[in-house]
Amino acid sequence: MSQLEAARATALDWIGANEARLSAFNRRIWEFAEPAWREYKSAAAYVELLRAEGFEVEAGSGEMPTAFVARWGQGGPVLASFSEYDAVPGQNQDVVPYPKPRDGLHPYAAGHTDPHSSLGTAALTGILAAKAAFAAHGIPGRLVLFGEPAEKVCGSKPVHAAKGYYDGLDAAVVYHPHLQNTVTAETQFGAYWSAVFTFECPSPESWIDKSLLPIRDVSHAAARAPGAIDALMLMYMTTKTTKEAMFPHAGAWTLNECILAGGDATSDNLAPRFTQIQYSWRASDLKIMQQITKVLENNARSAAMATHCRASIRWVTKTRVGLANTVLTEATWANLQAVGAPGYNQEALGFAREIQRNLGLTPMEEPFAPANLKLTPPEEFEAGLRRFLPEWQHHLSADDYVEFCWHCPTVRLLTARPRLKAPDPNYDYPGWTYNALGGLPSAIDPGMFVAGRTMALTLVDLAAKPGLLAAAQAEWRHRTGGGIGGSKWVPPLLPKDFVPPVDLRWPEYVTTARGEEWWVPTPLPGGGNGDPL
Repeated sequence: MSQLEAARATALDWIGANEARLSAFNRRIWEFAEPAWREYKSAAAYVELLRAEGFEVEAGSGEMPTAFVARWGQGGPVLASFSEYDAVPGQNQDVVPYPKPRDGLHPYAAGHTDPHSSLGTAALTGILAAKAAFAAHGIPGRLVLFGEPAEKVCGSKPVHAAKGYYDGLDAAVVYHPHLQNTVTAETQFGAYWSAVFTFECPSPESWIDKSLLPIRDVSHAAARAPGAIDALMLMYMTTKTTKEAMFPHAGAWTLNECILAGGDATSDNLAPRFTQIQYSWRASDLKIMQQITKVLENNARSAAMATHCRASIRWVTKTRVGLANTVLTEATWANLQAVGAPGYNQEALGFAREIQRNLGLTPMEEPFAPANLKLTPPEEFEAGLRRFLPEWQHHLSADDYVEFCWHCPTVRLLTARPRLKAPDPNYDYPGWTYNALGGLPSAIDPGMFVAGRTMALTLVDLAAKPGLLAAAQAEWRHRTGGGIGGSKWVPPLLPKDFVPPVDLRWPEYVTTARGEEWWVPTPLPGGGNGDPL
């Protein structure tokens, strides 16, 4: 047996011996369910585990309290991956086959949707297994695992990139749970930009000329400045109006909003002083992103002028677009084939059937989607994406893994997160069903460990298989026009001194005199949201 074959076997054996504790770790992160920029317990759990495994860990990297960088090894290539662990507000769901929030939490607390809990654990698995193989067989190589918070706002990777954390990487193997088991090919993800627009009304008393008032000392009863809530409302409605004119309906671009702060006046006859609205937009091209930005900024200025406010913009993130690497796609696909597709045991099958029964459906002998159970070749996956894209469009949707692509050859693996088979093409399962399955080890572990094994094998190959890394890097230099600084290379879009927006009013768990709870207080028994209208 060659050194490479022995190292691959060691990596797989290590995963087999450690599946139980990694599964428990994944469930722990799932239970934390901490949203963007507030993943304190999750990040601490990773840091503690990685230090125990012999990694040198920088906690709070890039001025982000819930980010980290874990490094191990000496000499040889620098090979990277990343873990994510943020959950999504409003997605609270217990591990039961019916809709139910986790005990003691607000119904709209956070939960894992994709789920990033298993995304992070799969990458952790791959890195730790590769470390075991390198150490056992004397393979030179350095492994880096990045802890990337706030992926749901694509928050940390552009910051790490701008501050130089990705400089010097030789290759990256990254992962995301998906419907299918495959590897992305030529069509990669697009750009995601996000900004918070703040409206302030600092001097409402100057809205009206007091010489016009018959009684001078009742300004609170006179025409008040419209203030910050009206500014936000105008921003919201103007953007809805101008959305049709931002860019033609091609290229599958999107724009979404979230109100972070809704004013500080409690229905008094005073002008609201402060509001914030976040916009996040995705598109296939950076020039389209800039066009959308221009319209949003104009809308904010207009809304502020009409309401006696001042407007400001705070950038949350700016990502680039993805860059393919065929060499790594083919190598990772070969390893995915060697590992094989996931399968589900009777516990997972029974849970899935119980969901179907509770939804009034006839339980199926095979309740999971066919794509969960087979391998999809990258060219077939690519053809599926291209089927509805215009010829000129080379990127789709958005995900911040793209930041790695401009610093080293990067491959993106996809494996099954459990999804249920639809009884007919027009049926959509409620979102809670997928959130519940994501917390059930027998349902989420199969795809997660297929990913961990495939990533481990690819990392071992990059360090020990002659010519693989060199070929991947040659392709990367060609696609970037010469590597970093090359004619086709795109630098980070955030400045090196960018201040991460960790101080903004992001949803989070808080500790009060009532104990730990979601930032929206849990309704009292019998109180709830009041009487239905």
